[in-house]
Amino acid sequence: MKLASLKAGGRDGSLIVVSRDLTRAVHADAIASSLQQALDDWQRAAPRLNALYEQLQDGRAAGAFALDITALASPLPRAYEFVDGSAYLPHVERVRRARGASVPESFYTDPLMYQAVSAGFLGPRDPVVVSSEAYGIDLEAEVVVLTDDVPMAVSAADAEAHIQLIGLINDVSLRNLIPDELAKGFGFLQSKPRSALSPVLVTPDELGGAWRDCKVHLPLHSHINGAWFGSPEAGEDMQFNFAQLIAHAAKTRPLAAGAIVGSGTVANIDEGRGASCLAEKRMLEIIRDGKPSTRFLSFGDRLRIEMFDDAGLSVFGAIEQQIVAAG
Repeated sequence: MKLASLKAGGRDGSLIVVSRDLTRAVHADAIASSLQQALDDWQRAAPRLNALYEQLQDGRAAGAFALDITALASPLPRAYEFVDGSAYLPHVERVRRARGASVPESFYTDPLMYQAVSAGFLGPRDPVVVSSEAYGIDLEAEVVVLTDDVPMAVSAADAEAHIQLIGLINDVSLRNLIPDELAKGFGFLQSKPRSALSPVLVTPDELGGAWRDCKVHLPLHSHINGAWFGSPEAGEDMQFNFAQLIAHAAKTRPLAAGAIVGSGTVANIDEGRGASCLAEKRMLEIIRDGKPSTRFLSFGDRLRIEMFDDAGLSVFGAIEQQIVAAG
């Protein structure tokens, strides 16, 4: 099934069930007022939501209406936690190689992960508001999963059962603020503003054979100002799958229902597939030419992030955003 949230529902949105082709929807407030409420009681809510989804698909859902993507909030407008990994080591390797550093051996056996901003997520059509272009505005196209309640010290083998929803995210980065923050040895803060989730989140069964080994085996397409930027294959070159990332995050603490776990920037060894963030393209230019030639995003720039199934249908809907100056 596919789930989304309308903005007309307060801070946590109003939960709706969306048709497979993303054209129709039906209110789900009789089951759960918000997606977070559904996730808090997922074992009870999920079968009822799925039954409503089947009714919508069959044309039997009372009160069905045409879906307006611009009316959507983030599917989960705010979450208890968002932990973001960096599971695609080709991205890590290029960034480090551009500055003359090698990848430590531990990176191949122990996932990179940080605690990201979860107090609020942008809607899929909301602008990215930034105070200054000098911050180095960048997109990061990623895949995310959402969990139910995950026990502390869960094994990777058991973690897969806790993956309930899958989506995309534009994990916005302010690249020029990152070096000074990392130099402090205390991680990201100002350099990581709010991110945007895809219009809908889907259950793993919606992906069919594209969901296997706890990875999404489909290309992730990014465009900037209408021009193709990249289509790396999300199922390839992912050093750690989502079950392993969840197990890593839950090593010393449980994860609350609705926890969001990110893959990190999707990247492939095959450079011909393009990139999912400007920083990686710039690093390749540094490696090749000694300096970057691609600029970061400017005010007025537009970006689009989307994934299609084998039949050419948009799986999660498109994240479409414009970069806008604050004030």
